[in-house]
Amino acid sequence: MSTIRFAALQETLNRKPVSITEKERRSTLFGQHVFNKHAMQQYLTRTAYDSVINAIEKGTRIDRKIADQVAVSMKDWAISKGATHYTHWFQPLTGATAEKHDAFFESINGGLAMEKFDGEQLVQQEPDASSFPNGGIRNTFEARGYTAWDPTSPAFIYETTLCIPTIFVSYTGEALDNKTPLLRALQAIDTHATAVCKYFDKNASKVNATLGWEQEYFLIDDALANSRPDLVLTGRTLLGHIPAKGQQLDDHYFGTIPARAMSFMQDLEQECMLLGIPVKTRHNEVAPNQFELAPIFEEANLAVDHNSLLMDVMEKVSKRHHFKVLFHEKPFAEINGSGKHNNWSLSTPDGANLLSPGKTPMKNLQFLTFFINTIKAVYENEELLRASIASASNDHRLGANEAPPAIISVFIGSQLSNVLNELENVTKGKLSPEEKTDLKLNIIGKIPEILLDNTDRNRTSAFAFTGNKFEFRAVGSSANSAIPMTVLNTIVAKQLKEFKIEVDALIDDKKLKKDEAIFNVLREYIKDSKNIRFEGDGYGSNWEKEAKKRGLSNNKTTPEALQIKIEKSTIALFEEMKVMNKVELEARYEIDIEEYTKRLQIESRVLGDIARNHIVPTAIIYQNTLLENTKNLKEIFGEEFKNIAKEQIELIMTISNHITEINALTLKMIEERRNAKGLKGLKSAQAYSKKVKPYFAEIRLHCDKLETMVDDNLWPLTKYRELLFTR
Repeated sequence: MSTIRFAALQETLNRKPVSITEKERRSTLFGQHVFNKHAMQQYLTRTAYDSVINAIEKGTRIDRKIADQVAVSMKDWAISKGATHYTHWFQPLTGATAEKHDAFFESINGGLAMEKFDGEQLVQQEPDASSFPNGGIRNTFEARGYTAWDPTSPAFIYETTLCIPTIFVSYTGEALDNKTPLLRALQAIDTHATAVCKYFDKNASKVNATLGWEQEYFLIDDALANSRPDLVLTGRTLLGHIPAKGQQLDDHYFGTIPARAMSFMQDLEQECMLLGIPVKTRHNEVAPNQFELAPIFEEANLAVDHNSLLMDVMEKVSKRHHFKVLFHEKPFAEINGSGKHNNWSLSTPDGANLLSPGKTPMKNLQFLTFFINTIKAVYENEELLRASIASASNDHRLGANEAPPAIISVFIGSQLSNVLNELENVTKGKLSPEEKTDLKLNIIGKIPEILLDNTDRNRTSAFAFTGNKFEFRAVGSSANSAIPMTVLNTIVAKQLKEFKIEVDALIDDKKLKKDEAIFNVLREYIKDSKNIRFEGDGYGSNWEKEAKKRGLSNNKTTPEALQIKIEKSTIALFEEMKVMNKVELEARYEIDIEEYTKRLQIESRVLGDIARNHIVPTAIIYQNTLLENTKNLKEIFGEEFKNIAKEQIELIMTISNHITEINALTLKMIEERRNAKGLKGLKSAQAYSKKVKPYFAEIRLHCDKLETMVDDNLWPLTKYRELLFTR
């Protein structure tokens, strides 16, 4: 066993769980480090408090004088909690979070000092906009950008720093982050969903998009992880032979949580409680050393912030427990990867879920309105929804017989399928004013009040209805949920806008009653969007053939998927809904393409280094041992050694063949990488996808074969069985 690998294993085996004791009830810990309504009531004046609440609930602007009051109170609260610094906490287009810490400390005349924090520092800061991905929006010499306070997401304290959630925009006003488009999309869904809600409740004033994410992840001992160059540099294993035992016995799923992992979870959950992240569920996932964490549903903007914060906290807490947490969608071959299921719904301020049927037929009509419009929105924009979850890492997972395929489909279950089929066939033609509504309302009234257990779960569907919400299962575990949530809320807002226009036209022009007009439009939507509904197995070639007949896209790679982002129809959609303009969309496309090429470039370099500098030299050392052995046999047995050493000779030749193939394939990969690097934009991404990436599997095949042949004491890389089963 190599020295590094042996040392890593020894260090891992000596680990003991960190003892974690929860001294207080979680309900008392919850939100202690958050400047929430309770804290604001204690520290703000009534006027300042009302101003912030109105900004959160009604979107009104906070006066700068009020901002000064809020800043002073926020500082006092933060200092009382031990904070010494503050930062504008934002989400640039890196996929991660960003922060620059400044001390409250200020020096004054006479050598004295004080703590200072005012409204100007709260509301706005100026980070360097050219140093973050910007897709050409900002040049290096045009570096100015602004972060601006988002009062709808409360400030919090983490590790002695007051963190203020903010948006990030360029000097010319374009969004350079993931939060700004999301906030615009949430405003759009609020506007158009509320307008539709008024059909059923004339007093409806607001609709919130809600999100409940499910975060899957792997925990690997940090000593073992750090012994693997590929895990350190790419987040996944580029090489590794499959162990005899993987996940085939299903014994890890929902099994007893290992002691060290449990200690990590308890520590993490305490941090989450203090930060107001309402984590509720924890369990073993399907793959060895894979786990899942899920919170209670929240308003979508806050939920996205909490997930981004959680991923930061998980990485910090994991270090305390000597773990490396892996968010990569496919860190290990041949076992399940990780997703981040986004459970999405719409609700009113009083907590009523618009995707949950009520007790009366008219409440069911409200449910069907939002239910069918969502399906129609997904059908009309399935390619755009696919693009929202596209990445180099998620490409490994989609369609890998563990996750939804790259084809977007909607699963609603047999019961609701029957309801929609019946509604579709109520009449053959258009409804007329003379037709009675009794028949329609009776049919709609057949929907039970609670559908939670009346729809099965389809793991192969990218977008499944699960009782009172839609579960967007295709989102990758490393993704920022703001991106798919921005797209989903935008397309549903657009669909609801068109729905209201059509219903109002039938009411005004055709003189139909309101509920008949609603039903008439919905019935046509059921017909129009039927091709997106699929209740079967999404894996395999049969569904691919069927989806092609239905006109659904099947963009298996990121370069294919991303092109819809800059189509004229996409630009028109986002500009109409005032979510993003052409410059912002094109910038994001350029950033996504560039990130894809860079990630494959890094993986290619790492793979070439490991293959030629680690695997091949080790194989040669073992081969020399075999050669020495055959030489000795020949000296002892003479000509008879050929029969005695037959297996050794065959093994030497096999090893030679693998070494030759590794060197030849690696050189070809390097040449293709150079060619791809010389191209630009989409052409470069396509070259990496089609010309460079295919070599990964071929090189891996020969390296993994050598792993089964070379002496275990010589093998330089920590093996799968050690990474996945050493706890």
